[in-house]
Amino acid sequence: MKPVLLLATMETKSEEVGYLHNRLETFGVPVEIIDVSLGSSGENWSTPKKLNQMQEVAGQVSSSLNKNLLERACVVVGLGGGTGGEIILQILRDLPFDFPKILITTLPFDPREAVSDNSIILIPTLTDIEGLNSSLRNVLNNTANMLAGLVTNDGSHNETSKSIGLTTLGITQDSSRKITCLLRKAGHETTSFHANGYGGAAFTRFAKAGSFYGVIDMTIHEITRIQVAGAHVDMPDRFTATGDLPRIVLPGGLNLIGLGEIDLVPVKYLDRPHYQHSGYFTHVKMSPEEMELACHALSVALNQSTGYTSVIIPMGGFSSEDCLGGIIEDKELRNIAADCLQQKAKAYEVIKIDSHINDDDTAALAVNSLLSSL
Repeated sequence: MKPVLLLATMETKSEEVGYLHNRLETFGVPVEIIDVSLGSSGENWSTPKKLNQMQEVAGQVSSSLNKNLLERACVVVGLGGGTGGEIILQILRDLPFDFPKILITTLPFDPREAVSDNSIILIPTLTDIEGLNSSLRNVLNNTANMLAGLVTNDGSHNETSKSIGLTTLGITQDSSRKITCLLRKAGHETTSFHANGYGGAAFTRFAKAGSFYGVIDMTIHEITRIQVAGAHVDMPDRFTATGDLPRIVLPGGLNLIGLGEIDLVPVKYLDRPHYQHSGYFTHVKMSPEEMELACHALSVALNQSTGYTSVIIPMGGFSSEDCLGGIIEDKELRNIAADCLQQKAKAYEVIKIDSHINDDDTAALAVNSLLSSL
């Protein structure tokens, strides 16, 4: 049985690591401990020195693990608070994105960006990792139970087959479901990604890993998050990573800016047509100038395509509330998008249809166009 690799700063977490180690041994799970301590021996370092040492330790451990990871371990687990958690997280992100990884942490950071394009299981401790107590022991006990199951998995049910990549949001979900159904009937599997900035980062990571043989990028809402406003992660190749594949692009969500809770939305946006998509998200209509900016950036990316790329523009609306009587209905924005994308097209074609993005006709055209190019 391959061991569990357990990463921790042994200078400060030896008691907690020892407890988890012992619990795993009761399940017959071998453990190899890897110390990621900075080696400060309690000295208070200057910030630059500390940050440099954190980078150095993370880089050294990452390099060592990546040389023979699959032969050496079945899962990598990290246990850390603030500094240790940050070091371990960097190491985990440097490992293959689909390799089993777990981080036991106090969650002193917003984890969305860190795990957006990497399969890392987060186990919050709720309490700080500063000495054992009943709550922390319970967390470590539960972790040991999980790890025992992972270790006994022989991998026989794991799959590595390629699929068709699909991007979606709630505002385009009707169409994405129709597309998925049509592709399944034709014998193709889809892998969908939530186009909210974090999902786009994962979509890009999968593309770079060669996980797709075709793409229907029907929800390109992230271009507005990148170019105009909204929370998103760094993903400069979101619209170029699939450029060598047969690809169908639709303007799903191109007509709106995705912002947070309505109480946190800047006043300047509340003067525009807007609505609450949910308690966490507010959708604000784009301005004509913003639409031109987003479409220009999109055309630059699409013109780098080397594979077949077709942009289908449903002139009946780009999202669920961009429709007849919808809260952010705007024909002018659709015309601006269509004109801009058509005028700048060099490495892609543009097809305009009268349907709404969530109509049956749109889904059928997108699927037939992709299948004919495979």
